[in-house]
Amino acid sequence: MRVRRSLLAAVGAAALVLGLPTAASAAPGPVAAMNPCGFYKTSSDAHYNHCTSDGSRVVIEVEVFGPNYERCVAPGDTWLGSADKIQGAYYVGRTC
Repeated sequence: MRVRRSLLAAVGAAALVLGLPTAASAAPGPVAAMNPCGFYKTSSDAHYNHCTSDGSRVVIEVEVFGPNYERCVAPGDTWLGSADKIQGAYYVGRTC
């Protein structure tokens, strides 16, 4: 009886340890879901989230109704303007 409990406890602990990394990688955290990398819109605002770990600033092209324009963005979330006026934004391939 004692061996059976020890065996069940060991198997349960191994399953728990092996299962946590899989579950953590399968489900992104709430912050990642709310602020995806790149261009995204909310119901009222347009944003560009520059996801980086090296601290680089990049140039994005902002697509608007009219002539597009370029903007330098730092790491993290940048508010671009009203969602009604901004059609999109994308990285142009250079730093600033």
